[in-house]
Amino acid sequence: MSKFAVEHVKRVHSVVHGRVGDGIGGGNRITRSWIRCLNEYQLDPGTCAEPEVVAPAELQERQERLADVQAVAKVEMANLYQQLAGSGYAIMLTDREGVLLNYFGDPAFTHAASRTGLMQGAVWSERVQGTNGMGTCLVERRPITVHQDEHYLSRNIGLSCAAAPIFDHEGDLVGVLDASGESRLAQQHTLALVSMSVQMIENRVFLQRFRHDFILRFHNRPEFVGTLSEGAIALSVTGTVLAASRATLALLGYRSPAEIVGRDISELFNLTFPGLVDSSMRRAYHPLPIFEVRSNARFFAVMYQPVTAGAARRPQRNASALPAPASALDALQFGDPAMSAIIATAKRVMERDVAIVLLGETGTGKERMARAIHASGSRATKPFVAINCASIPESLVESELFGYRSGAFTGASKDGQRGKLLQANGGTLFLDEIGDMPVALQARLLRVLEEREVVPLGGEAPVKLDIRLISATHCDLPAKIDSGAFREDLYYRLQGVTLTLPPLRQRADRRALIRHLAAEESEGDAPVELDDTLLDQLERQRWPGNVRQLRHLLRTMIALRESDRLSVHDLPPEYRLVAVTAAASAVEPDLASTSTATAGQACADAAGSEAGSGLTALESAEREVLQQTLRRHQWNMSGVARELNISRNTLYRKLQRLNIQHPEKSLFH
Repeated sequence: MSKFAVEHVKRVHSVVHGRVGDGIGGGNRITRSWIRCLNEYQLDPGTCAEPEVVAPAELQERQERLADVQAVAKVEMANLYQQLAGSGYAIMLTDREGVLLNYFGDPAFTHAASRTGLMQGAVWSERVQGTNGMGTCLVERRPITVHQDEHYLSRNIGLSCAAAPIFDHEGDLVGVLDASGESRLAQQHTLALVSMSVQMIENRVFLQRFRHDFILRFHNRPEFVGTLSEGAIALSVTGTVLAASRATLALLGYRSPAEIVGRDISELFNLTFPGLVDSSMRRAYHPLPIFEVRSNARFFAVMYQPVTAGAARRPQRNASALPAPASALDALQFGDPAMSAIIATAKRVMERDVAIVLLGETGTGKERMARAIHASGSRATKPFVAINCASIPESLVESELFGYRSGAFTGASKDGQRGKLLQANGGTLFLDEIGDMPVALQARLLRVLEEREVVPLGGEAPVKLDIRLISATHCDLPAKIDSGAFREDLYYRLQGVTLTLPPLRQRADRRALIRHLAAEESEGDAPVELDDTLLDQLERQRWPGNVRQLRHLLRTMIALRESDRLSVHDLPPEYRLVAVTAAASAVEPDLASTSTATAGQACADAAGSEAGSGLTALESAEREVLQQTLRRHQWNMSGVARELNISRNTLYRKLQRLNIQHPEKSLFH
């Protein structure tokens, strides 16, 4: 045990036995947890025992038990991970017993963290892992941060955790959403983001679970109906309350759902059930003012009808203006000439035995294109199997691709496993990041493609294979061939036709694509509009993360919107500096153009380098504004971050994106 770990163990015993004051962060909650861990669970804070992990079958059973929550949570976890990207956090979901069901995380961090049990199936209850974000949140039933040496076990003191509980419509605790990383600072904004994600998960699960019933969605401000802070009440066809969301209880001042479930809606508000339905329809689903019976407080509400096969759907704006796309490939076409040519080529080869390679920067939509090719052809009803060659450990790639027979190797499942190639038989196999496939396996894959049959590990008889192969990479494969990292013969076998997807910044259809993605991300909610100023701002972005970055930004803005018309004020903090510059350009064009020219000159003169080359005029102006702010704060990053209302991590990413370095030394070395 290290000296630091020994000191931590001594400190735990001192705090629990009252020999030192309660000076640890988190106040009494952490102290109470330490007392439970030592006295009730009898945990040794210095234990080196292996993390407890449930069996795969039990993990699958637990995941299925929480399937409705998981389906919604995956989207919000991915969104939260994007918001915290670069800060070293992993996003985790546990069930009510603290078993880790799913996670998103930086591969380098999660690989190292797996030694402490941050892996699927690991048990993170307080009884097993001591004081920690997930386990202590389950006990306290409220959002909590557990930062480094606030953890009970010495092996966990490198972690910083922010966790919030997830409740169902009956008020029962079903799980925990947690962000864990190796940050040296306890960041309260991380806990706020996690709590907001939990609220979104609870709302979406509620709306999905009661979609076949009437749902009254309301708030005390009309523009907040349809946002994450709205209340939602599920009603039967007779107007009886079936369930209420947690936000409903907070808005109406009730402690538990039992206080209103089973009551007629007219006992809560001043309208009858038929009156609510009729008024909502007559007002075209615009918020209707209603008054609570007890306090006469005014709210604004919309009544949504059940989703059934015969139910009338809410009219969509401009629904008749856009014809339905003829195929999944046509649905990717918004007017960009390069994309039109790519789609035309894909249509010509999709029914032929021609391998397709998709090239393009990360986030340009390579997997979406592959799925569209599959869905547009005669194999649409057959399997589409995707495998990311970069995300699977090298030791597992072979068994993942080719499968194995029972007893093929130590630790193999007694039932064996069908590999991805056989799972895709009859359909399409999509090999993403093919450039990262180990060289040793490239020869075997080539043989399979040539002979059209596969032999699972440990097997003898070959199995005939009928697949359409689509592969993708953002790597320069010819350069990899030159360095010996990729087989030239496999390259030519894969390269029947190559389609290079353009980066978002080069697409001529950005405006139409932005509108389309906004409509997709608001599907199921009120239709969302983007005002022209926001569209102009979004069009000007360079989008290093391409369509994926744009989609996640829109998803965040729609989730946090205060009305159904988005503007530049809805942009997240890391985009606000650009937004302010854009607004200045709109209000004072002459001054703005002068500022832009000045910024361009400053970039050209800076240290005799080309630090500002490749930036748009708007980014150059942003760069100049940010440099002025840095100089005013004498390069104090904390002060700059506070003034701009962004995190230090976001600030550093912004400096790197805009090629800003300290005048005397580099910030990134």
